[in-house]
Amino acid sequence: MGRLVGIVFIALLGVVACSNQDWRTASREPAGISLSPDLITDAVIEVYAADAFSWRGWFAVHTWIAVKPEMAEEYTVYEVVGWRVRQGQPALRTYTTKTPDRYWYGAKPEKLLSVQGVKASALIPQITDAVSRYPWANEYQVFPGPNSNTFPAWIGLQVPELELNLPFSAIGSGYASSESEPQ
Repeated sequence: MGRLVGIVFIALLGVVACSNQDWRTASREPAGISLSPDLITDAVIEVYAADAFSWRGWFAVHTWIAVKPEMAEEYTVYEVVGWRVRQGQPALRTYTTKTPDRYWYGAKPEKLLSVQGVKASALIPQITDAVSRYPWANEYQVFPGPNSNTFPAWIGLQVPELELNLPFSAIGSGYASSESEPQ
């Protein structure tokens, strides 16, 4: 039994060592899967997921939401990032960009949801309102949450017309529907 534990430990150590990248040099380039605000004038809502950084990506994803009102030249991206809390900043991050589909530190994103046109125009104000009420904007805990996946899951609960379904690997998304109260 002890030998088996040792073999598993060495294998795990090798896996972790092989999967470590330097986040400073990992790709953050656009993946080319978002609708270009230069080409589409309609309102757009897109939700993305990409493998979490380093070895965590083998079993978990990072998710984020991008919205572009009708005629807007850029998307507003909403995401929760844990390292911000360690730096004394809110976990909830908001920024604007023409390319909301950037690689998540080396991991190519997948588009989970795309809503366009009249429906997107109607839902964007509801999403923006829900973002302003997100109860864990200053908190982050990898497990069980609140984390980067708790945020879009909570938005989806507040705006059910979005019909957002996160993948099983969106660990922490269930925290949004728990009876947990923010501290």
